Amino acid sequence: MKFLKSTLALSLLAVFAVACGSKSNTVETSEAKEVASADDATAITVNTQNSMVTWIGSKPTGKHNGSISIADGEIMVNNSGIVGGNFTIDITSLKALDMEEGTDGYNNLVGHLMSPDFFDAENHPTATFEVTEVKPFSAANLSADKDEYDSENKPAALSEVMVENPTHFISGNLTMRGTTKNITFPAHVEMNNGVIKAKANFNIDRTAWGLSYNTEANFVDQAKDKMIYDTVNVGFELEAGNTSASE
Repeated sequence: MKFLKSTLALSLLAVFAVACGSKSNTVETSEAKEVASADDATAITVNTQNSMVTWIGSKPTGKHNGSISIADGEIMVNNSGIVGGNFTIDITSLKALDMEEGTDGYNNLVGHLMSPDFFDAENHPTATFEVTEVKPFSAANLSADKDEYDSENKPAALSEVMVENPTHFISGNLTMRGTTKNITFPAHVEMNNGVIKAKANFNIDRTAWGLSYNTEANFVDQAKDKMIYDTVNVGFELEAGNTSASE
């Protein structure tokens, strides 16, 4: 069971931006913290073929969802459980799953997300996540949901998207576009026959890393239908360990 903690180190996600203090509909965010480490730790490699980050971006008139690949990573464990970990997300692998790949609409959307308006992939082709802390989950430590601008496509509340039966809170430094913030989110982790699996689903605030194109703050109430919600949903399913041992 000690290895259950280790998987949480894999969590990332990634990828997008995370909550600013007052935005309780998104996960807890703070300045970067010291990365966890230990001299007696053992590295467990992330199975990138069986791991993925997902995303949902919304605006009042619609929404898109997609995926981003994990390029590499490892988690560090000792007899006390997880003591560190890191992984790299390949921003250039971003896909939109609700559109047909290769169409003009698909190419326009993905091209815009790769541009300086969002991820600026030419200058920042990867994002990284480094574990700083893992602790048992407690519902008492969850933030209350906040109100969003009401529309048919407004993002689901944090309490609605969270995975069932979360086991731990994971904290780590997410670096994107040259900015590092520490995020904390709930995840469910389990281990069977040496294979560790972790799953999480949570909301983040894209503007924390400068993804500020058409941000809510730039629109008055009468023009809200033109903006893009700051809240982005991020999910992940991660696997680490000896997959062959479970077969």
